[in-house]
Amino acid sequence: MRGSRMNPGDRRTRSTMTIVIVMGLSCFFYILGAWQKSGTGRGDSIALRVNQETDCTILPNLHFETHHTISGTNPLIMSNKMIEPCHIRYSDYTPCQDQDRAMTFPRENMTYRERHCPVENEKLHCLIPAPKGYVTPFSWPKSRDYVPYANAPYKSLIVEKAVQNWIQYQGDVFKFPGGGTMFPNGANAYLDELASVIPLADGTIRTALDTGCGVASFGAYLMDRNILTMSFAPRDSHEAQVQFALERGVPAVIGVLGTIKLPYPSRSFDMAHCSRCLIPWESNGGMYMMEVDRVLRPGGYWILSGPPINWKKYYQSWKRSKQDAEEDQHIIENIAEMLCWDKIYEKDDIAIWQKQRNSYSCHQKDGHASKMCKVQDADDVWYKKMESCVTPPVEAAQLKKFPDRLSAIPPRILEGQVPGITEEVYEEDNKLWKKHVNTYKRVNKLIGSSRYRNIMDMNAGLGSFAATLHSPMSWVMNVVPSISERNTLGIIYDRGLIGIYHDWCEAFSTYPRTYDLIHGNGIFSLYQNKCDAEDILLEMDRILRPEGAVILRDSADVLNKVRSMVAGMRWKSKLLDHEDGPHVPEKILISVKEYWVGSEEQNS
Repeated sequence: MRGSRMNPGDRRTRSTMTIVIVMGLSCFFYILGAWQKSGTGRGDSIALRVNQETDCTILPNLHFETHHTISGTNPLIMSNKMIEPCHIRYSDYTPCQDQDRAMTFPRENMTYRERHCPVENEKLHCLIPAPKGYVTPFSWPKSRDYVPYANAPYKSLIVEKAVQNWIQYQGDVFKFPGGGTMFPNGANAYLDELASVIPLADGTIRTALDTGCGVASFGAYLMDRNILTMSFAPRDSHEAQVQFALERGVPAVIGVLGTIKLPYPSRSFDMAHCSRCLIPWESNGGMYMMEVDRVLRPGGYWILSGPPINWKKYYQSWKRSKQDAEEDQHIIENIAEMLCWDKIYEKDDIAIWQKQRNSYSCHQKDGHASKMCKVQDADDVWYKKMESCVTPPVEAAQLKKFPDRLSAIPPRILEGQVPGITEEVYEEDNKLWKKHVNTYKRVNKLIGSSRYRNIMDMNAGLGSFAATLHSPMSWVMNVVPSISERNTLGIIYDRGLIGIYHDWCEAFSTYPRTYDLIHGNGIFSLYQNKCDAEDILLEMDRILRPEGAVILRDSADVLNKVRSMVAGMRWKSKLLDHEDGPHVPEKILISVKEYWVGSEEQNS
């Protein structure tokens, strides 16, 4: 026989190897079967991991609780690029409302108080520090009445508004009694008078605009009546008024009626309000009242309290002649008539007008038609010049009362006003964000509690994130980027939510440390090749409170780049798979900003 024969020793060796291999494979497949049975590695792996590990262990290096007594500066996390703190003098820096830059612009029509953002070589590439002694604001509703002095250490309003019951200083806190220039007896008594004319209690009125809001007591007390108010005031001699509003947990932005249209869509607000806001309504051919008309819904109300109302009683204290004061109110009355607003109330210092629900015939009167704006899109407003013309009327939408309005199909969708957004798309979006928010709450169980009062959604879409989070304990500033493919902010307002247009290549119109939680869905993909991601992150850091949280959704490659950058910004972060499993390209980045404050020693 050819070839070599195996001797008995070789046969025994081969048999032994076969037995070992078989036993090894048996153990392997047993372990594999047990692993598969457990669910790990399947499409719902992230859900399983969340269920098993979120009891304070899924993100062991992230702490969502606040520490009111913490002090000092924590060390930076190791990173390729470490971003240094700015000088302590920048602790309240507002890049696009910088006081020094503002004074280089003309004062006519409040131009100098509008947004004037720094050019590239003027931008700060450092972290805005919190002032020494900074603490987490009080929880709502206590925050409505008390603000820690260290968070906004400015006492000028105590002197300037001493007799108007705006603000008091008590020990280490400011107290806000709820008074205002036109309601020294408190906002509730003032609102009770308005409620005798305007249906504030039944859900008809949900969104309000407060122009020249002061410390936003009007908006603060409307929250008790389930009304959300967008308050704005300029950064001017009334130091930190908008900062106080946000520290109180009340929605507000830095803004002014000047030469640029307000950053809100048409027909957004159920009610607009001016309480001695010092806006010259009678000037510029009624341009400011026309802009209020643009954002006021058909059937909405405009409240004017203070000059020139009740001029007969006050014209001398206003240092106006009797004739001038009377003429101012006469001009306002004529503009309101031209806008087809009906005056429904005037008593003492308060006058109220109601915008006609269907004003087509009114606007066809002699002289009215010639005042119509020629603009095709009344919602195209970002950096657009305000005009002395009337926004063409539309048929009044049949909005449901709140809270039914929150989930009902918005009229702008029913009417097909936003291309590509159908009823089916809207319903699916609601379902998707309920799923997403449920995941967020599993990862961070403090979401939905008073821990996160001021929330921002950087790319709000249809507002479903905010709608899912809806609670008396929090509110969401829904931002629709000016570069978005679809303009959905009107839909958000139709739902009874509030928001604003913004371009994230620039700084937001707010003070530092004004938001507890920031959410961004696809924001960095949206702005790829538009502006530097680091600039966007630095702006997020500026407006985020110490120990605040950030939730970002984006592709894995984008979020990995973001994660490497925030490691040098005193943020701690964790990258998670999508709810539907690790094979989904979209990921979730959860971050927490560390507590740290600036100091003179650090800057020296």
